[in-house]
Amino acid sequence: MSKLQEVFARIQETKAEQRKIKSLYREALNNSQEYYEINEKLKELKNRKKQIEDNIKIEFEAEFSKLEKLKTELETDKEMLSNLALNQLIKGEKIELIDKDDNQYEPIFSVKFKKFT
Repeated sequence: MSKLQEVFARIQETKAEQRKIKSLYREALNNSQEYYEINEKLKELKNRKKQIEDNIKIEFEAEFSKLEKLKTELETDKEMLSNLALNQLIKGEKIELIDKDDNQYEPIFSVKFKKFT
């Protein structure tokens, strides 16, 4: 068995053990009356908080619209930055960025796996 497969199997076993422990913990919480009562009070407070937030959001509708536009622009620019950096890396060029405070940045690349279906 390859080293890669061994590490993958170990990760799967660890995740299964984590799920088991988390399940036991949730079960213990669900059996606690005090936890239930506090949870109900928390739900009431969250609902009240949501009402207040919604009222204030109405007052700041223009600002929130601008915020959403900025968020979209930021995501687009981040994707473009990643693509440009990857293209530079493929060409063998050095990749380095400097911000307005003269802090230097270098890219960090990662590999992720997803289930093949």
